[in-house]
Amino acid sequence: MLKGKKILIGVTGSIAAYKIPFLVRLLLKEGADVKVLLTPAARDFVTPLTLSTLSGHPVYTDFYEKEDGTWHSHVDLGNWADVYLVAPVSATTMGKMANGIADNLLIATYLAAKCPVFYAPAMDLDMYKHPSTAANIVKLNNFGNRLIEPEQGELASGLYGAGRMQEPETIVKILIDFFKKKKDFKNQHVLISAGPTYESIDPVRFIGNFSSGKMGYALAEEFAQRGALVHLVSGPVNIQTNHPNIKVTNIVSADDMYTACIDAFPNSNIGIMSAAVADYTPKKTYQEKVKKHTESDWEINLTKTKDILKSLGSKKEAGQVLVGFALETENELDNALQKLRNKNLDLIVLNSLRDKGAGFGVATNKVTLIDKNEKIENFNLKSKTEVAVDIANKIKSFQPS
Repeated sequence: MLKGKKILIGVTGSIAAYKIPFLVRLLLKEGADVKVLLTPAARDFVTPLTLSTLSGHPVYTDFYEKEDGTWHSHVDLGNWADVYLVAPVSATTMGKMANGIADNLLIATYLAAKCPVFYAPAMDLDMYKHPSTAANIVKLNNFGNRLIEPEQGELASGLYGAGRMQEPETIVKILIDFFKKKKDFKNQHVLISAGPTYESIDPVRFIGNFSSGKMGYALAEEFAQRGALVHLVSGPVNIQTNHPNIKVTNIVSADDMYTACIDAFPNSNIGIMSAAVADYTPKKTYQEKVKKHTESDWEINLTKTKDILKSLGSKKEAGQVLVGFALETENELDNALQKLRNKNLDLIVLNSLRDKGAGFGVATNKVTLIDKNEKIENFNLKSKTEVAVDIANKIKSFQPS
């Protein structure tokens, strides 16, 4: 099932490192090519000789060999892998990954890796529940890394609870499922809009909103990782993507986004409009900065922008899937259903500013998915990366198996 896949395993200083030789054996049985990195602390739990013998490759522990000065390139290792699995990952290494502290070969390789990264925490119950650990997990997930959630079980301390690294068999299944998913949307064209729009008042002022673009970019990464060719139409955000399957068109105004989406949609299999597009734009844009006049108020006349989602819905052809978003503050479900019906959507993603941790500018979201048959699915608060997985899975369910 993993024939020809190149899997790099980074092992950190945790008692759960004893499971890694078993994991290497299972991956090899599935046809994978496996290389292993150890942190200095990991060598206290599992030996390089054991893992080298099992994997058939040298095991890397330092940037260079002290005997002959041979250099181990973290860039080459990162580029070699189809997947980088950090397992077990200790609280210390999670903190280093989250904050870019490249004081060992494992972290330097992580920072250089272009491939998907999975990480499997293993630590005591109280350490796993600590707020700093939770914050690092949120941060790592927002970077696009994939958490292999630890299971409940007996821990080395004698306590019972979350913090036990998943068993090798479970990790192998997760990797197999991941590579299967990489074909879910293979060669399909997916149009995604993200971020806010800025509607100019004069050269220094605009009307906008608080959208960060994180949800749209998470969707773009998820579909690209699952084989899609993504056209991301992005408003002004402070996010970048380097995935080779993602083409970015940067826009500023609602009119710019309308033009880009209308042009791209006819050649798209799927359209996902997650951008927070301004509903109104100034009737008049001043060419010079408007000076402040203390003796009077300043009134700005607004006019409606073009409805991108409704226009795409009117142009949608058989076989195309169109997804909209609804951010509401009242009558949430009724408003989302009305939008679903009026704009000829196949799916609408509803979230509410009433829900703590959902909406603009945060790393998490709590959504309700409503499909064209008005089937409603509620999801718990999750990282936007995990929400993107749920949305992609739902869209995948629309397609013939």
